[in-house]
Amino acid sequence: MNKLLFKHIDNSGLIVFRIIFGLLCFLESVGAIFTGWVKRTLIDPEFTFSFIGFEWLQPLPGSWMYVYYIVMGIFGLFIMLGYKYRFSMLMFALMWTATYLMQKSSYNNHYYLLVLLSFIMVIMPANRYASVDVKQNPSLKSISMPSWCKWFFVLQLFILYTYASIAKLYPDWLDTSVIEILMKSKISYPIVGELLQQKPVHYILAYGGILFDGLIIPLLLFKPTRKYAFFSSIFFHLFNSFVFQIGIFPYMSLAFSLFFFEPKTIRNLFLKNKPLYEADDISIPKHKNLLLSLFSVYFLIQIALPIRHHLFKDDVLWTEEGHRLSWRMMLRAKSGRTTYSVINADTNVAIPIKLDDYLTKKQQRGAKTKPDIIWQFAQYLKEDFANKGIPIKVFVRTFVSINGKPVKQLIDPKVDIANEEWYHFKHHNWLLPSKKD
Repeated sequence: MNKLLFKHIDNSGLIVFRIIFGLLCFLESVGAIFTGWVKRTLIDPEFTFSFIGFEWLQPLPGSWMYVYYIVMGIFGLFIMLGYKYRFSMLMFALMWTATYLMQKSSYNNHYYLLVLLSFIMVIMPANRYASVDVKQNPSLKSISMPSWCKWFFVLQLFILYTYASIAKLYPDWLDTSVIEILMKSKISYPIVGELLQQKPVHYILAYGGILFDGLIIPLLLFKPTRKYAFFSSIFFHLFNSFVFQIGIFPYMSLAFSLFFFEPKTIRNLFLKNKPLYEADDISIPKHKNLLLSLFSVYFLIQIALPIRHHLFKDDVLWTEEGHRLSWRMMLRAKSGRTTYSVINADTNVAIPIKLDDYLTKKQQRGAKTKPDIIWQFAQYLKEDFANKGIPIKVFVRTFVSINGKPVKQLIDPKVDIANEEWYHFKHHNWLLPSKKD
């Protein structure tokens, strides 16, 4: 164990990864501004659906969220340059996590991954070479790192990809229903749009996704298959980038390959003037037991979170209980129609409301199909009318279709959602059963 985790190895992969990671953090931040994402998601809405328990996290008023993202972009550049690295990395991690927790309308597993990676990178000695910090303080310079730095990334990726593969092993994915629905919106793509509608292509994508996610890490670790796995990874991630337009994640995934190739190869490609570390030293840290304990707790949480949905009643595809933070990526297509009935609790008179008066079109999509967002909107309405001196009840009639199947009622229309409690680790009885065949 000491040799596996504390043997010193060449740090070329980590140094290059820091540079790419910082650049991608910069591009993600400024790209969110120039593509209009910040405006649509954080500025235009009257309020945002934060993660439950983080309602106090709301966007800055006016146009200040542009400044917020510019500052994040600057920290990204500092990370890339290795300037005041740990402070810059910590500030980016905190700021990115805040924006992740303050809104769910644009929920994405890749945003969650960036949260984890940002905090992981804070503890990594990624500024020990080719950095401004080393130029200002030469004593920081090092051409090696403890091998746990590499294995931390490898294990995190193994957990991510393994759960992503396992989650696809259900009927609607295996019969390509999900892929068919996802590809319908791509028919207007030039050249490949029509090709993506073909059934053989759907089977290739469905089963290719399962095999890629399940095998990519072992194949990258095994030297005879490493190059083939890397080239397949290039195709897979560039395809996802083109078809699904999921930001920096495909390129970050390719950057992870740096931890699988020999340090000499990485050095020869990117850091030709860097000495190659070839010693065989093992350096046991003073607080070894504390370090191992923290790592063990972290990875136990990472293993447990994606399977917590088994603790809830019914199917996670229907209830969404345990869906987030579990690497369930692009697994289902969900649509629905929902009516909110607001009733004056004192007079039992209905109060008409229009969703357009409260929510953006993007927020309305979540408020029609996602139980937690439906519950949060009911709480918002309750508070809004309470401020006007009107106590209310909120009843919801929502009909949802999963993967193009016939619609079914999701929420008990007799339950006043505005006066129900939210449970993080308990099933909500106002969710009607999925009534599986």
